[in-house]
Amino acid sequence: MAFVLVGIATLGAALVTVTTRQLVHAALWLIVALGGLAVEYLLLTAEFIAWVQVLIYVGSVVVLLLFGLMLTRAPIGRSPDADSENRWAALAVAVAAAGTLVWVVVDAFRTTWIELDGPAQGSTEATGSFLFRHWVLPFEALSVLLLAALVGAIVMSRKGRETKGADRQGLDGDGPAHGDDKGRQTASRESTTRQTASRESTSREAKS
Repeated sequence: MAFVLVGIATLGAALVTVTTRQLVHAALWLIVALGGLAVEYLLLTAEFIAWVQVLIYVGSVVVLLLFGLMLTRAPIGRSPDADSENRWAALAVAVAAAGTLVWVVVDAFRTTWIELDGPAQGSTEATGSFLFRHWVLPFEALSVLLLAALVGAIVMSRKGRETKGADRQGLDGDGPAHGDDKGRQTASRESTTRQTASRESTSREAKS
């Protein structure tokens, strides 16, 4: 009963996440949906997956999303750009994806049974033993991939800052030269005006 109630609440939060037009509210409802999934994992005695869900998705992905909203100065209130007016197409794709996922999971685990003797299948002990006994090489390869992505992000951000700094220095360097050109043009205009005035005065004296 608790599993069904939490599932309904999680489904409602997910629906609000994809239907609201306020980006900040969507991010907050996403926290509720991901937290509901973590509770579902706990009810299935998969505490390791539940804490991974909380630490990685709720603690990292959603926080990164909120920081992106703040840094890009996204609108806090209602945004008309948040609705693409393709709701029926999106609903059809979502229903097809959900049906395909349910069919694949049911077909893959139709003949799979959980052994009740011994530690729970989703416990930290069982998951850690299975992970580091059979999947240690892919686990380490994934950690190296994440480290490379982190280093690449740092390098890209530093290159962007250096480019902006060079552009600013170039603008600052062009400022005085541009000012000198304006000053020279003004001085030449004044000298031309003076010469014209002196010529006119000389011609007037000659006529008189």
